[in-house]
Amino acid sequence: MTIKYRKAEPNDIEEICSIVHDAVDVMEQNNIFQWDDLYPAQEDYREDIEKSQLYVGSVNCQIAVMYTLNQKCDKEYENGKWKYKDEPFYTVHRLCVAPNYQNKGIARSTLLYIEKQLKEIGIHVIRLDVFSDNPFALRLYNSLGYLKVGHADWRKGKFFLMEKRF
Repeated sequence: MTIKYRKAEPNDIEEICSIVHDAVDVMEQNNIFQWDDLYPAQEDYREDIEKSQLYVGSVNCQIAVMYTLNQKCDKEYENGKWKYKDEPFYTVHRLCVAPNYQNKGIARSTLLYIEKQLKEIGIHVIRLDVFSDNPFALRLYNSLGYLKVGHADWRKGKFFLMEKRF
């Protein structure tokens, strides 16, 4: 399956919000309550687009995956015992695979693509947070070599802080 990545554009916002809504429904069916109507919100995606930080991956002209990539992290990231704290890094936020594309290796392919994308600009460290009650995401990140370096307690519960050098 070929995924074509590009920066998201303002006219993608409706499709993005629809995908996220559907993904939240699927997560809740699996007893994963990490996202809701408050987060992530349409405003988050609009801001990401305005800052050129939101990317989409399309399969057959349909958005299959999206992610935000930037050097921003919440204050709670100070709780991490970061192994590569002196190296420049980027943070992955709001990685979401459209439900009709889930369980096809798209998240894995996208994370590997992000590594390639960052290598091209001389960055070799990725950070992210993952909901502690999302076994699918935890298995994915662990299988790709992300290391747990701490946790943050947010409104929806405990999130593990993770890091990878590639």
